[in-house]
Amino acid sequence: MFARVRAVVSRATAGRAATVAGAAVLTVGLATDSVTAPGVLAAVTTAGIGLATNIKIFKGPVSARDTAIGVYVAPHVGACVLLVAERLAPDTGVSLLVQAGVVALWTGATWVMRPGRLARDLVDEAVAQELAEFAAAAEAALEETEEAPSVTYDTPQARWWGENIAVEGGVAPGTVLVEHRQVTEQCLALVIGAEKRGTPVPEISATALSAYLDMPEDLIEIGPVPGRGAGVRLLVLGVRPQPAEPEQADDDAALWEEIADTAMPGVELIEATTYTVRKELT
Repeated sequence: MFARVRAVVSRATAGRAATVAGAAVLTVGLATDSVTAPGVLAAVTTAGIGLATNIKIFKGPVSARDTAIGVYVAPHVGACVLLVAERLAPDTGVSLLVQAGVVALWTGATWVMRPGRLARDLVDEAVAQELAEFAAAAEAALEETEEAPSVTYDTPQARWWGENIAVEGGVAPGTVLVEHRQVTEQCLALVIGAEKRGTPVPEISATALSAYLDMPEDLIEIGPVPGRGAGVRLLVLGVRPQPAEPEQADDDAALWEEIADTAMPGVELIEATTYTVRKELT
C-alpha cells in the first residue's frame, strides 16, 4: 500500500515538474527560436516516457483507452503547437502579448486539470463500470440457473391443478386444489382454496375453464362451500345427480286406503292376493 502511495506521489511530482519545464520552454520561445526544435523533441519524448510508465492506460478498457491517451498527450501536443506558432508569429508587441497569454493559459490549464491523473481516472472509472456490468450479468445468469423450489402436492390431482390451472397466466392463478370427489361417473366435485391462507379465492372464470377443459359452460358450476368462508369455493364439473324420488306406496295399499276411507273405515289391509279376472266377469 505504501509503495502504491509513493508511486502516486512520484507521478504527481513528475507531472508538476513537466508542467513547469514546459512553461519555461514556452516562455523562452517567446524571445528566441533556438528552443523550438529541442522543445518539440522534449515534449514528444516526455509524452512517450509518460505513456510507457503508465501501463494502466494501455491496459484499460477499449472504450476508455483511446480517450485516456488523448487526454494524456494533449498538453504535450499543445506545447509543440505553441512552439511552432512562436517561431512563425511576427515579432510585434501585440503578437508577443497574445503568445504570452496563450502560454499562460496552457500553463494554468495543465496545472489545474493534471491530464495524467485525469487519464488514469478515466481508465479506473471504465474498469469499475465494466466490473459492475460483469457482476450484474453474472448475478442475472445465476438467478436464471437457480432451480425454483420444488412444490409438493398431496395427490396427483392436486399436482395437475397446480401445474396446469393455477400457474401464472392460467385459468385460476393463486389457487390450490384442497379436495376432490368423484360423485358419479358424470359429476366431479372439487374444493378450491386460496394459495395464501386467510384470503378469498381469486375469481375463477367459468368461460376460461370451459375453454381449457373443452367442456360445455353449462356443465361448470362455481359456488360457495356450505358452512365455509370465502377462502374456499366449490367447483362442480358435469351433471349434478338429482335427489332420489321417494318410493311410491304399494298400489294395493293405496287403493285399499281409498276404499277404507269411505266403505270400511278402521279396517287395515293385512295381505293382498292378485287374481286373474276371468274374461266373462269383465
